[in-house]
Amino acid sequence: MAGRVEGKVALITGGARGQGRAHALALAREGADVAICDIATGSDPTTPYGLAVADDLARTQADVEALGSRCVAVTADVTRFAELEAFVAATLERLGRIDVVVANAGIFSGGVPSWELTEAQWDRMLEVNLKGVWLTCKAVVPHMLGQGSGGSIVLTSSIGGLVGTPGMAHYVAAKHAVIGYMRSLANEVGAHGIRVNAICPGGVDNAMMNNQAMYATMAGGQGGDRQTMLAAVGSISLLPGGLIENEDVANAVVWLASEESRWVTGVALPVDAGINVKL
Repeated sequence: MAGRVEGKVALITGGARGQGRAHALALAREGADVAICDIATGSDPTTPYGLAVADDLARTQADVEALGSRCVAVTADVTRFAELEAFVAATLERLGRIDVVVANAGIFSGGVPSWELTEAQWDRMLEVNLKGVWLTCKAVVPHMLGQGSGGSIVLTSSIGGLVGTPGMAHYVAAKHAVIGYMRSLANEVGAHGIRVNAICPGGVDNAMMNNQAMYATMAGGQGGDRQTMLAAVGSISLLPGGLIENEDVANAVVWLASEESRWVTGVALPVDAGINVKL
């Protein structure tokens, strides 16, 4: 049986590990060729956990290719338009087209009230989590329009794009803005058969959740640890079971990328165990 995205080409930012890696593998299993980029620097001055490195990017590329799909892997910073343009150009040169875009790259910092955030934390958060999404679409959408065959764009927002979580005001502001941008872009490209949606994950079991700043956020102030964070997530979820897995979010991305969702656009889709309903 053909996969649900057989013959399509999917471009993913932040694809070296975490949710981006899961999206790449899930789309490849369903028949897509994949292009991934990642900054792959290992660290960021404002981010309280290690970022992906070049070996992570290479491993994801190898694992996609082991599934029988072609894969382009490029080091790129989503806050730099020239690097995204080069990523798109490499994708078109190697894979011929772009049918699916997953603007996934993002960071987390904070764990403190908004008045205690530094300007550097605020600026970097909006630069990566909001501007990076816009620049990704700015680089790709003209080519999708030129193809004339429609497509699917999936933007990574968050449960933080739907509710006002304390201790992460800059993250919440950026993720709310991603949903606003999604709605405008859906209106702009809908007549061309391009669908635009956002996914809003809850707590996902990866580096973004497993760090001291997030533990402090979930503890409502200073301190906290993984167990405190897990208990806090459980207390605000409708469904039992703890943190969401990267693959759970990837399943939603595959559906939004496939023809199964061909009439779905302009939607902010929670994958959050019901947190947005309970909060």
